[in-house]
Amino acid sequence: MNIDINQQLAVIKRGAEELLIEAELVEKLKKGQPLRIKAGFDPTAPDLHLGHTVLINKLRQFQELGHQVLFLIGDFTGMIGDPTGKSATRPPLTAEQVQENAKSYAAQVFKILKPEQTEVVFNSKWLTALGAAGMLKLAASHTVARMLERDDFSKRYKSNQPIAIHEFLYPLLQGYDSVALNADVELGGTDQKFNLLMGRELQKQAGQSQQCVLTMPLLEGLDGVNKMSKSLGNYIGINEAPEIIFAKIMSISDDLMWRYIELLSFESLETIAQWKAQVAAGENPRNIKVRFAQEIVARFHSQADAEKALNDFQTRAKGGIPDDVPEVSVDIGSQSIGIAQLLKLAGLVESTSEAYRAIDQGGVKLDSEKISDKKLLFNKGVTVVAQVGKRKFAKIAIQ
Repeated sequence: MNIDINQQLAVIKRGAEELLIEAELVEKLKKGQPLRIKAGFDPTAPDLHLGHTVLINKLRQFQELGHQVLFLIGDFTGMIGDPTGKSATRPPLTAEQVQENAKSYAAQVFKILKPEQTEVVFNSKWLTALGAAGMLKLAASHTVARMLERDDFSKRYKSNQPIAIHEFLYPLLQGYDSVALNADVELGGTDQKFNLLMGRELQKQAGQSQQCVLTMPLLEGLDGVNKMSKSLGNYIGINEAPEIIFAKIMSISDDLMWRYIELLSFESLETIAQWKAQVAAGENPRNIKVRFAQEIVARFHSQADAEKALNDFQTRAKGGIPDDVPEVSVDIGSQSIGIAQLLKLAGLVESTSEAYRAIDQGGVKLDSEKISDKKLLFNKGVTVVAQVGKRKFAKIAIQ
């Protein structure tokens, strides 16, 4: 905790959207004691993607400054469903789904966070104990009019879209989490500002020192337009294979690359400034993208995996075949099989129509040769290396 306060603020504000209230945070830092840094995650899906890690990376930066992280898994609130940004009531998760996803989250976050400075907490511990009487008291702390100040609630109300009463409870419960944990700082996406400020209000009512609020931008997905999301298919999952992560990062635009680096890289601001200067002086942005892709793969897998992913990517870029092509056997049950059905049975496409489209677009190769004949047939006993697009390979033994 001997780090200069101005240096701490520079790290804390790196890539952040808004810090409320900076003067209050300075006063907290002046005490020279580790702060309690809270961030909550509802376990709505089993796997995290790079969009989720924007907050987790910032938590790691707080740890580097000597602070204690409260990684809150919303196993109770996850059964309600965060209404933030939603145009309709979200279906609640079952307790079993939440528990399974929560286990997955806990295992994944320590690829970034320091275990010795991290306390994993579950809000069911205090929200279940709150009981009906406590829930009614909490609900009485705010009015319906105050809740309708939220942009998403306001839009749904004005357009006559239903708002379930339990959805009003969500920001109150998230705010109560801060009271239960006596948080000094809470992190969240820009879309969470209402919920984060609710924590300040409830802490004030409880006689606690109010938490500061740090909002982080929402990371765009691979399309560079929409928020990274599994449902939109524009995501990079941290549990994906090294070569997939590497290839997806290499596919982003040169402009989007800098935003990813700012929010996801652990390189210093000085190093990133040097990279930008090098690109401005004529260096190919692709070289910077390679360094960044290797950093991310090494973080979630290993340095050896990062090197191998680079070699595989370069091999594919040259039209070659990677060394570790998966081998599959296809039992055709007859003397011959068509190319579309073969690709489907090998798991390279989901349907024969997708196979035909890939052939029409020039995206199918057999033994490194591009094919255009959609009526191509294969007999039993043949083995062929098939490629669909840039990333999907299989060595198919036809039986």
